[in-house]
Amino acid sequence: MPAFPKSFLWGAASAPHQVEGNNVNSDFWMQEPHMTGADRSGDALDSYNRFPEDIALVAGSGLDTYRFGIEWARIEPAPGQFSRVQLAHYRRMIDTALAAGVRPFVTLHHFTSPRWFAEEGGWRSPQAIDRFRAYVEVAATILDGVEWVCTINEPNMLAIMVGEAEAALDPDSETEWLSPTLEADTPRPVKPAPSEEIGRRLIEAHHAAREILRARTDARIGWSVANRAFETRPGAEEVRRRLEHVWEDLYLEAAVDDDYIGVQAYSAQWVGLDGIEPHPVRPDNTLVRTAYRPDALGIAVRHTAEVLPQVPVVVTENGIAASDDARRIAYTDAALGSLAEAMDDGVDVRGYIHWSLLDNYEWGHWDPTFGLVAVDRETFERHPKPSLRWLGNLARRNRGGSGDGAV
Repeated sequence: MPAFPKSFLWGAASAPHQVEGNNVNSDFWMQEPHMTGADRSGDALDSYNRFPEDIALVAGSGLDTYRFGIEWARIEPAPGQFSRVQLAHYRRMIDTALAAGVRPFVTLHHFTSPRWFAEEGGWRSPQAIDRFRAYVEVAATILDGVEWVCTINEPNMLAIMVGEAEAALDPDSETEWLSPTLEADTPRPVKPAPSEEIGRRLIEAHHAAREILRARTDARIGWSVANRAFETRPGAEEVRRRLEHVWEDLYLEAAVDDDYIGVQAYSAQWVGLDGIEPHPVRPDNTLVRTAYRPDALGIAVRHTAEVLPQVPVVVTENGIAASDDARRIAYTDAALGSLAEAMDDGVDVRGYIHWSLLDNYEWGHWDPTFGLVAVDRETFERHPKPSLRWLGNLARRNRGGSGDGAV
């Protein structure tokens, strides 16, 4: 494995709704019963109570960064009513990470919003930006000592999920809900493009949050974009450029004044004259029916650097849905190799955060396992996989340590 800078971030990630459990005041909890064939999140992994154990797993592995979110639906259970108890809870998470020598990389919005926010129109509401601004103002009060803040996770995917949620809750809609992470044993369908209307509201929300956070914290501020790692069939270059704009570049360009840009990449997709091509069923596909393409990470950071040449990159998510942990290690090894090659060619990358720390709730399904740690969902016992030790040892060696840690 090539050497990375000594200051390079090495981490793992989670998201509140996917790990905490009983996020009953959120819009996604409200939506779950209406998603045909979907599992419920329920107790999830009980990380709301077991976060010290999760942070200890990060620290003990040799990784130095834990990306986690704070849940708006818990902090503001009713419009304008902020919970001191919940703010104190997330501050304890930050303090626990800092005390363990782990950098907290805090996400303020990871797909879920308060139920009341959705009921008053969500991101389409005239009040949406002011609502988000008020939440961020309060959240900023607990961010002392946090070096990295992500305002909104994957706004391009969130724009799609907003439309799907509206369809799921509309009894007259003929649009079928599709999990963002799991489909049947058929070619994975191509999702509709993100709504530019919703996307521009999210950009407005991001800029409002960035202004508040810069005034009230010392953190580096950015957001993360889901990168499709498009590849082009002969003659389809103009089609790809149009798709890149609506899927990615609209959101990347909005980060031109950010302190960093988060890149999130898992697989690559071909673009032909008719648009994005559904990926066929193949024996080596991942558990979410995507192509096994660790090189997608290199493609993603290169494209991001083309759009934002002056903004540093942090890989805020990368990983594979796989039941075979040896395959996870092989994928991650190759993905990091493609990342190192891009860095050698001049792309300014500041860190790599693996998705995910735990085998968690994947937005409607429990079957896809992305985690470095397995979890018994009856007892909630954590079982570190070899991949956690492998990645942690890689981080240790990169910092000049012995690389012989154990978890």
